[in-house]
Amino acid sequence: MKIFVASTTGTHTFRARPVDPAGRPGWFVRVYSAFAGWRLTRLISRHIAWKLDPLLLRLTRGRLATTLIFPTAVLETEGARTKARRRNAIIYFMDGEHFVIVASNAGSTANPGWYYNLLANPDVVFGGAPMRAAVIENEAERRRLWTIADRVFPAYIPYRQEAGRAGRTVPIIQLTPRNTL
Repeated sequence: MKIFVASTTGTHTFRARPVDPAGRPGWFVRVYSAFAGWRLTRLISRHIAWKLDPLLLRLTRGRLATTLIFPTAVLETEGARTKARRRNAIIYFMDGEHFVIVASNAGSTANPGWYYNLLANPDVVFGGAPMRAAVIENEAERRRLWTIADRVFPAYIPYRQEAGRAGRTVPIIQLTPRNTL
């Protein structure tokens, strides 16, 4: 699916991978998610893959990241304190015309840095398209989105459980193309 996003700087094309939110994940998705849930894999994700993925996505025009089969795009935020441009590869899914991302941080006890950046400045760039970020606070909406998120990336389940044991609630963020606001 291609999403065309118009902005004051031109039209951006974002190629969103289709995800069947109602379908059960296939065996390969479940196996790869189980692998993503291993302690060593999460450590690699937090300390190495997040640096490598934006480069891989740029070199392959958004086709390849260490997440392999999961829809992934680069989220560009402005540093909350430094105002420097920050790039992070994020797994996403579509909910209607909105992109949804999760600040899981692989189940860490703390939210990822990009989450605080988008709280400070909700105007972000996702997959090259200008977006506006909003944290989902409504509990019914969060439950609905978690149902979809868990089908897209089943490793969110153990990530959420581990974060919950540490007292952290994993945020869900909705991204809306800025031209539709």
